[in-house]
Amino acid sequence: MNVIWIFGDQHRAQSLSCAGAPNLHTPNLDRMAVEGVYFTQALMGFPLCCPCRGSMLTGEYPHNAVPGHEYPLPEGMPTLGEYLGDAGVDTAWFGKWHLDGHHESDGRGGIHFIPRERRGGFDTWVGYENNNAQNDCWVHGHDGDTEVPMTCLDTYETDALTDRLLEWIGREERSETPFFAALSVQPPHDPYVAPPEWMGRHAPADMELRPNVPDIPEVRKRAQRQLAGYNAMIENLDWNVGRVLQAINSSPFRDDTAILFFSDHGDMQGSHGRWGKTNPHEESIRVPMIFWSTQNHKYAAYNLTETPQLINHVDLLPTTLGLCGVEVPDHLPGTDFHRTLVDRKIPKDAPKSAYLQNVIPTGHRNSDGFPYRGVVTEDGWKYVAHPHGPYMLYHLKEDPYEQVNRATEPSLKKKRIELQELLEEWVEKTGDEFPVFKG
Repeated sequence: MNVIWIFGDQHRAQSLSCAGAPNLHTPNLDRMAVEGVYFTQALMGFPLCCPCRGSMLTGEYPHNAVPGHEYPLPEGMPTLGEYLGDAGVDTAWFGKWHLDGHHESDGRGGIHFIPRERRGGFDTWVGYENNNAQNDCWVHGHDGDTEVPMTCLDTYETDALTDRLLEWIGREERSETPFFAALSVQPPHDPYVAPPEWMGRHAPADMELRPNVPDIPEVRKRAQRQLAGYNAMIENLDWNVGRVLQAINSSPFRDDTAILFFSDHGDMQGSHGRWGKTNPHEESIRVPMIFWSTQNHKYAAYNLTETPQLINHVDLLPTTLGLCGVEVPDHLPGTDFHRTLVDRKIPKDAPKSAYLQNVIPTGHRNSDGFPYRGVVTEDGWKYVAHPHGPYMLYHLKEDPYEQVNRATEPSLKKKRIELQELLEEWVEKTGDEFPVFKG
């Protein structure tokens, strides 16, 4: 099977119209959710660009791969591009990379040159390290044996990178070789600006905020202003997803292609008075996750599959290998969920909980300035601890907006100990060296 990844940066799970988001219309993603498999409890266990991307591409947890912001992929660690390339799959990457270890203090990441040996082993790689200027996006790389010089995209980033993907997919020889392609775009990451035709659809004053955005005028005003641009960027991304769906459905491989849509982490947008990511709140860790295949879209009326199964960053690589018919290496810690798309079966070894991490704090002013580890369970508990004690404890089924932190509540001591023991199991099982609080 051919596989395409489509993912933006900082797109939280709550921001899809099929997830009930107000002021937002995502018809193509909603369609994929109906026709495919919609993981309603998907998360990224380290809500920060570089660590999550490292885990997605290596299948390893961040402490064993990319432990913090602006850290590079470890030399010699196999990547998805290499696993698939060794199996004869034609591979391509388009867009944001953020895995070469470039520091913004050394100059603008958008024009940082990444040498070919640092591009993950992809046959075609046209991208950039990091860029927070969607209307001034520069790419470079290689297209097979042809070098791609540093070039400024001539339109808005998401539109232009989708053009590149569609051109690559539509090549004459494409139908004869199985392929994998990744479309990795910066939007809806800040700055929250979309093309004018999309920005014009959203006025800040009309933005309905989540119930956990505090009633503080300056917070709510900023959140509404940001959310207007954020929603415009997501709707533009959804439109480009529609372009890919249309191209696939009219192609020679319309009966043998899967699309995995997700994000590298979420965005707080004023919830709990916070911004950005890195903290373990729901708006930060939860991401949209939709698996769609051309093999089952015709049965959409009977096919709606929403699953509360927990799925994490380390599961994307084994799932993609499974879809491509490539054996999953035994040493990888993640779960292969490809059968969930193919025949709607949850793997028997699917985890009952997911691991959360902040390995090396970024020091950004809106982030958590200390390391933490945590667990989320399938029955809705979230427990997070830092080295000196409990940090968060929520029962998400009762308190989905995390409005009452019960981490130090005496009545929940038994549950806290139970979750603490589960956390210790995750630390030991993954070979993490986090100093788990004892108490």
